[in-house]
Amino acid sequence: MPPALRLSPAQLEKIIEHARSCKPEEACGILAGDFEGNVQRVFCMENAEHSSVFYTMDSSEQFRVFDDIRREELEIVAIFHSHPHSPALPSMQDMELAFYPESVYLIISLMDDMPECHAYSIVEGQSEEVEITVVEE
Repeated sequence: MPPALRLSPAQLEKIIEHARSCKPEEACGILAGDFEGNVQRVFCMENAEHSSVFYTMDSSEQFRVFDDIRREELEIVAIFHSHPHSPALPSMQDMELAFYPESVYLIISLMDDMPECHAYSIVEGQSEEVEITVVEE
C-alpha cells in the first residue's frame, strides 16, 4: 500500500465534480498510478446500484478500466467513492467490502457545502488514515 496518496489539483477536482454530479447517489471510481501512490489516471465510473448509501462498479466498465490500467503498465492506487450525506469515514459496509488491501480507499463527503476528502488503508476490517498530498502537475 502506498505511504500517501498524491494527486494534482485537477485530478482532485475531477473526483469531486464526479461526486457532485452523481449526488444524491454515491459516486465511485478508480485511481491508477505507481506503487508510491502517485496518481496518473482518474477513472470515474458508474455506480451500478444507483444508491445513496451503497456503490458497486459496473462489471463491464470495471473490466475495461482494469484492462486500460494493465495496458498502460499502471497499478491500482486507490478506489474512491462518495458519501453524499455522511462524513468521509469508512462505513461498516465499506470495511467489509474492502477487497483490495494493497489499495487506498478515498472517500469524499458531500454532506457540507465544502467537500471533505479522506483516504484510508483498510485491511482485515481495520482502517488507518493515509495522507493525501495535492501536488502541482
